[in-house]
Amino acid sequence: MKSWYVLAFLWLSCFCHRALSCPALCTCYPRRNEVVCNEVPLTEFPSDGLPENTTLLTIQFTNITSISEAHLNAIPKLQGLHLYNNHLHSLPSHLLRGVPHLNTLDLTGNRLSNLPADVFSHAPLQSLVLKNNLIRKADAEWLSYNSSLTWLDLSGNELTEIPTNLLLKLPHLENLDFSNNRLDKIPANSLSQLSKLERLRLQNNKLDTLNGSAFQSLNSLTHLFLTQNKLNKLPKNLFQGLTQLRHLSLDENQLSHIPPGLLDELDLLEEDGLDLTVNPWLCDGKAEYLWKWLHENKKKAFLPDSITCAGPQPLAGRSIISLTANELNLQS
Repeated sequence: MKSWYVLAFLWLSCFCHRALSCPALCTCYPRRNEVVCNEVPLTEFPSDGLPENTTLLTIQFTNITSISEAHLNAIPKLQGLHLYNNHLHSLPSHLLRGVPHLNTLDLTGNRLSNLPADVFSHAPLQSLVLKNNLIRKADAEWLSYNSSLTWLDLSGNELTEIPTNLLLKLPHLENLDFSNNRLDKIPANSLSQLSKLERLRLQNNKLDTLNGSAFQSLNSLTHLFLTQNKLNKLPKNLFQGLTQLRHLSLDENQLSHIPPGLLDELDLLEEDGLDLTVNPWLCDGKAEYLWKWLHENKKKAFLPDSITCAGPQPLAGRSIISLTANELNLQS
């Protein structure tokens, strides 16, 4: 009988120790099954003492350089993994095979470049953030077909082309961020499978022209960001079919005119929903459509008085909305 009590005591002691353990240099929150390792001199993944029932793990601003499938196998209930601003330079294939409940993976601010096939497969990811790394190509083999991703952030990398084959695997995507890359074009149909996409961020790239059909399949799109590119001309049908669009940013480009009818279908633009500031607008007869649109939709334009003429010289610095028909040389 005594031996049974001893065994029971030892088992309970081991169980309690495991449940209450916490890696050195980290903080554990048992009530919400969360572990945080923040701004500490870690150089390796904190395997020792990591509670098996951990569902949320954050490791940020440390010196860890690698993570393995075996590390994650020790925490099979993991749902969220945040690895911000560490020194990860590579990831192994099949990384997520032992975490079948993982839905959020954030790898912001590491040194990732070439990633292997299947690296993000095996887990039902809904959110994947690869912001501010060194990725030059987003490979279709990262994920399996019909991925459950609804959020993909590839901003702040070195992409030079839209990863069309990867996007074909993401029919549920709602948020896509390609900002702060080196994209210089959006090929026709490269976004055509994203029928559920609501937000598309393309700001701070090198786009100078856009194909007229670039966005025409994005019937659910509500927010489109094209700020800080080199756009100098837009096709008349560019926004055709974007009847749900509520916010459109075209500021800080090289636009001098927009074609008549460009904005006609955007009935749902919200207040301050269209940003056309910081463009070299040419205030001549070709500006008639924009001039009329601004007068009819002033509340929808962000800082309408800041949408100003770059030329001709007598009108330079004037807001377009302040001009008269005579100043634009319009026939009555």
